Order: sequence, then C-alpha cells, then structure tokens
Amino acid sequence: METTTNDELRELTLLEQIESDPDVNQSALATQLGVAVGTVNWHLKRLIAKGAVKVSRAERKKLRYIITPEGLALRARLAVDYVERSFSVYRHTRQRVKGHITKIRKAGYDRARIVGSGDVADICKLTCLEQGIEVTHDKSAPALVLDGYKIKLEGLE
Repeated sequence: METTTNDELRELTLLEQIESDPDVNQSALATQLGVAVGTVNWHLKRLIAKGAVKVSRAERKKLRYIITPEGLALRARLAVDYVERSFSVYRHTRQRVKGHITKIRKAGYDRARIVGSGDVADICKLTCLEQGIEVTHDKSAPALVLDGYKIKLEGLE
C-alpha cells in the first residue's frame, strides 16, 4: 500500500505541476519530485494511458503536457484521498498516544520523552501537551519511541 500511496502522491504532484505549467519538462518535474527523470517518464506514461494527460509537440524537441477533464477529475480524487489518508493517520496516531498516556498516568508519571522526529513526533508532542503530560528529555521519564508510524511505550516498570 505504501508504494501505491507514493505513486498516487507523485501523480497528484505531476498533475498539479503540469496544470500550473504545461511547458514544464521532465527534468524539472524530476527535480521537483526528488526522483529520476525515468520515474517521471514512467508516471507520465501511466497518466497518458489513463487519459489524464495528453502530449503535443510544442517545438521540434519540446513537448507540451495538457491535462484532460479526466486528469482534472483524477487530480481532485487524488487530492481528496491524500487529505483523507493524512487525517486518518493523524487520528490513529492521537488515539494510540492517548492510550499510552493512560498507561503513563497509571504508572504515576506526569511527563514523557519522545524518541524520534517528524510529523508523528509532532502529533505525539501535541497530544501529550493537550493531555497535560509534560514533554521532557529526562531519561528517567517513560518514552514514546517512534519507528515510522509505530509508537512503542518504553520505560514503565
């Protein structure tokens, strides 16, 4: 599923970039996505096969990408799917952290460490603060240890 999510996000980004600049080239798209030109080419071929993008020759060597009505509908669906997935991850992460906070409180603690960084760590910090749990660097405090989207509680006896 993660590959599908990455592919869909790349397609969404490509559609948005092409919509804003039909004369954009594959090299510029690759730079914006942080991928190889071959990856952009593969995605563009998929989008063309789906009928989401048409290609016309602007000059001898230059191509122009045009988003079709099907492409606009696909972009809208991909954007909605992305937002829904993001909120789902946010809600699920908060639910897990709240469960860990209940265990932290039952063990007599009012603070916790967060081991890790990124969006999930930010959600953990926000949830802790909202629940009245101080976020600390003190190694004697229980720890919410992040591994991707997984959150383990460590340091409770």
